[in-house]
Amino acid sequence: MVINGKIDLACRTQVASFGTNTIILEPLPNFEIIKDLVVDMTPFWNMYEKVKPYLIRKSPNPEKEIQQSEEQRKQIDQFVNCILCASCYGACPVLARNPDYLGPAALVKLERFILDSRDERPSDVLDDVNNERGVWGCDTVFRCIDACPKDVRPTDSIVGLRKAILKKKLLGKYK
Repeated sequence: MVINGKIDLACRTQVASFGTNTIILEPLPNFEIIKDLVVDMTPFWNMYEKVKPYLIRKSPNPEKEIQQSEEQRKQIDQFVNCILCASCYGACPVLARNPDYLGPAALVKLERFILDSRDERPSDVLDDVNNERGVWGCDTVFRCIDACPKDVRPTDSIVGLRKAILKKKLLGKYK
């Protein structure tokens, strides 16, 4: 929600930290209000589902887990920290004018799985976000970074996807 003009998690906000008797609570922007501070998160979840936020494998399932080196795991650490709170979605100025934009959280999850050494999704997944509804719709104003309570840095992820698209175009592969 918006607490005294700043998007934050109410569950971790201490009232005493404001030093004032007046605290203004508002619903998260870019969402339809259901009632009071409750918003309809359906558009957020619909966009999230579009990027297939799970491991995709072509290879047969191994008998044991798929090993990942410490270095490989570190590539996705930042993005794994996303708690899907929709703060970035609420802060995004693009969503205010373009409800078809995937949004920062969905694009973060896409990059998280593209970078995951265990994922084997086809490279045409980048074609789905190579447009104004995807990575090129981002205005790069960093409001999503400011709003993220877990320091995920969605704009960095969107730039990473843009680089992957250009790499695929130039080299024919994205990994």
